[in-house]
Amino acid sequence: MDIIKFIKIQEHSRVPKYQQIIDLIIHNISVGNFVMDQKIPSINQFSEEFYLSRDTVEKAYNILKERNIITSIRGKGYYISRTKLLSKINILFLVNKMSSYKMSIYNSFLSCIKPKAHVDLHIYHCDESIFLNLIKKYKSAYDYFVIMPHFKTEKLQHISYTKAVLNVINSIPKDKLIIMDNLKFPGKEEIIGVYQDFENDIYNALEEGLNKIKNYKKIFLVYPDRAIYPYPKRILHGFRKFCVKHKLDFEILDRIYEETILKSGDLFVTIEESDLVNLIKQIREDEFTLGKEIGVISYNDTPLKDLLGITVVSTDFKFMGEVAAQKILSKQKGLIKAPFNFIDRDSI
Repeated sequence: MDIIKFIKIQEHSRVPKYQQIIDLIIHNISVGNFVMDQKIPSINQFSEEFYLSRDTVEKAYNILKERNIITSIRGKGYYISRTKLLSKINILFLVNKMSSYKMSIYNSFLSCIKPKAHVDLHIYHCDESIFLNLIKKYKSAYDYFVIMPHFKTEKLQHISYTKAVLNVINSIPKDKLIIMDNLKFPGKEEIIGVYQDFENDIYNALEEGLNKIKNYKKIFLVYPDRAIYPYPKRILHGFRKFCVKHKLDFEILDRIYEETILKSGDLFVTIEESDLVNLIKQIREDEFTLGKEIGVISYNDTPLKDLLGITVVSTDFKFMGEVAAQKILSKQKGLIKAPFNFIDRDSI
């Protein structure tokens, strides 16, 4: 088989043999020696030709299959299945949930890092087992791992990490790891991190809007105590700290009910999109004037909130994605806090 002449395993190299196989196949594709649909040696042929264990070759082939570089056809063998993007950086982007602001981070990251990288997006739904399985499956298949760590307990409350999550994240080489959004991790100084400071962010953002906020009689934070995609308790702590400092009458609600009692002079800070929708609907039904009799501040900005004139406290999601991409491209470590602002619109 002609393909063999392009493969040269370095016996005394410190690079593991399976990684040499991966690198050699990718290199030969990138320089045009291997082409699409070209057959490559079977695992047994490869191990016999280069005096390698079958397990070593199988490990390399499995990683190449995971990255869709080769494919196997039962009864026929292995074939080259991709000839594009192999010379680029390969990145696994792990997001805890699908939302407009998470996608804003991802899209700005993608816009900044293309065309120098290939990025695969996976959603793990704040589920520890899904996350662990994804890392286990793809640990050897990517150059960088971008992770937004948010998990849920059995009681559907937020947790930054579990012992198992921390162990698997620590198994990823520090120079391949980028932690986004939630940086409550030990040993974070050695990695790339672009993060929110949830407690101080909401506190400082509400300080920016104090002149308007203090015109209301009572301020409510609608914080879901239990949720499929729970939010950090630090948001709650920051809100309380702000209200106590300024001696504001406040209350924590679990959600907006269909018959939540509204009074003129109420100000609501909502987190969940569903609570914002239900609140606006009820304000209209009760014929209150939004932004005068009832105030609304929403957590995390979206294009729709901008269009509807909803005041928000929000991080700069575009900034987060762009900075993470720039850090990878420049190979610079370091921690960057994302800007978080009070954006004044018509709802307060």
